[in-house]
Amino acid sequence: MIKYALFARFEAKPGKESAVADILHTGLALAKQEPGTKYWFALRLSERVFGVFDAFETEDARQGHLNGPIAQALMAQAPELFATPPSIEPIEVLGLKAA
Repeated sequence: MIKYALFARFEAKPGKESAVADILHTGLALAKQEPGTKYWFALRLSERVFGVFDAFETEDARQGHLNGPIAQALMAQAPELFATPPSIEPIEVLGLKAA
């Protein structure tokens, strides 16, 4: 059962919007390789604001994702790409409808 999730929010520096979108596209390929990551969405919330929502069945899977290659790639490039430090919030899934 999906109970654990993360919501991350990123504000791109002016002119870095394409680079942030590109790193999120790369993140999809990496997320597909994580068996514990059951759902992964890259989002564009506005011209310069992006987000990622991902969901997991266990806390261990969520922690593994937080310590995995997607987070490492984002944090390594954060000073260059983001106007402010990324906001990453653990959240609890209260309900889910999947097709």
